[in-house]
Amino acid sequence: MSLLFSSYVLSSPKGPLTLSNRVVVAPMCQYSAVNGEAQDWHLMHWGNLLNSGAGLFIIEATGVTPEGRITPVCLGLWDDRTEAALKDKLTRARSLAPATPVFIQLAHAGRKASSASPWAGGQLLSKEQGGWDMVAPSAIPQLKDERLPHELSKTELSELIAAFVIAAQRAERIGIDGIELHGAHGYLLHQFLSPIANQRTDEYGGSYENRIRFPLELFAAVRKVYQGVLGIRISASDWIEGGWTPQETADFAKQLKPLGCNFVHISSGGISPKQKIALGPRYQVPFAKIVKEQSGLPTMTVGLITDPHEAEAILQDGDADLIALARAFLYKPRWGWEAAAALGGTVTANERYWRCLPREAQAVFGSVKVGQR
Repeated sequence: MSLLFSSYVLSSPKGPLTLSNRVVVAPMCQYSAVNGEAQDWHLMHWGNLLNSGAGLFIIEATGVTPEGRITPVCLGLWDDRTEAALKDKLTRARSLAPATPVFIQLAHAGRKASSASPWAGGQLLSKEQGGWDMVAPSAIPQLKDERLPHELSKTELSELIAAFVIAAQRAERIGIDGIELHGAHGYLLHQFLSPIANQRTDEYGGSYENRIRFPLELFAAVRKVYQGVLGIRISASDWIEGGWTPQETADFAKQLKPLGCNFVHISSGGISPKQKIALGPRYQVPFAKIVKEQSGLPTMTVGLITDPHEAEAILQDGDADLIALARAFLYKPRWGWEAAAALGGTVTANERYWRCLPREAQAVFGSVKVGQR
């Protein structure tokens, strides 16, 4: 039997959440919001991928403050206006697809905020271009010769924690099934973890124990008010000498577990342009394996996994519990269907699509039937 198309249960204080399979649509920025508000693009995009056959869908990095967005066109969840827009588009998208758990990735970009969208070059925006002042653990720029971010004070750290807490409460009101905190790809929480970006001299910088302090405090604060599934995405390696390491990631995950962490999503990179990433199939799977083995937490792996048999092998080897795909779903929005056909699995599909399967894949939707006079 295929493990990829077996069910999986994530625990939470609210109770267990059962995923119909172990395929996850990873969060992907769409750079299509207006003043943080979800738009018709999000309705189309979410509706499309909620019909993908995946057992879990994660909404893109969503700023908990306006200044926490990566770009001026990133999604937000910081006030009633952004909450209402997100609720409207998500409710409508879910009505067009089979029932699928939806998580949201709550984020703050830190020193990587105030960027142009990728198709506009992706570089730091001046204030004249619509940019803003960035914040960070230390006044160190992402790229050489960029304007410096403001080093966060302890008061500002408390305010940021409050922003994440309020965003989590808004997510719960919307009906989101789980939250993934963004601690990867060089954004704010990752900046605190990494000695490349965090060179503070107070209790939030320097030693490993100090660098993990703020992310742990933030996680605990969100856990206190949010009873659904709660996890975090972590870059397991900075891919640069003197940076954050896979072993530190595993140790960090062990610290998160008693705080009520329900899963970890293991990625890598993003802290420095000097990174040397060894790209290739399954290149991040060894990181997930280390974290899973040492922490015992449900572990999601991601990164250049496009072949169903490869995804199945990762699970059969015990290297991860869930398989996340991102760009593969943009290229093949029904990847879940194709994977089920390849591995002998089944997925739930909208009845409007029941007639679409080729003869060799008739079993993918289970024992559904259509009739006609």
